Amino acid sequence: MNNVVALAVIAAIGGVAVALQGHFMGIMDKGIGTKESVFITYGAGAIVAGLIVLASRGGNLRAWQELPWYTLSSGLLGLVIVGTIGYTAPRLGLAKAFTVIVAAQFIVAAFIDHYGWLGAEIQPLGPSRLAGIGVMILGVWLITR
Repeated sequence: MNNVVALAVIAAIGGVAVALQGHFMGIMDKGIGTKESVFITYGAGAIVAGLIVLASRGGNLRAWQELPWYTLSSGLLGLVIVGTIGYTAPRLGLAKAFTVIVAAQFIVAAFIDHYGWLGAEIQPLGPSRLAGIGVMILGVWLITR
């Protein structure tokens, strides 16, 4: 299988998982609340991740001290992501919630790339990327109105 195709398949599996997780988080949020659903989601994820790390005998876990300090905030950012998905999905609907979330993600990522913030490789925002952002904003408006 071509490397690009394999990566696209893996990315698509991730996309399916995100949509399903958003739906399940919305159900939990309505049933038990946002904080509680985030706790259950992260608790289950921590158990599975812990088992994977144990099975790999710790992997490269000791190298965490060599990482830039800001990368350690990814767990906190994950809580924000999971919490906002769980909170907005049942209130806006999956498509509207994910449209806004993904558009915000792409727009911020484009600026991180453009300026090389936080160690990102610089990828300039040219006219086509700016047009893409404009089309994305139009798409958000069309889907959420």
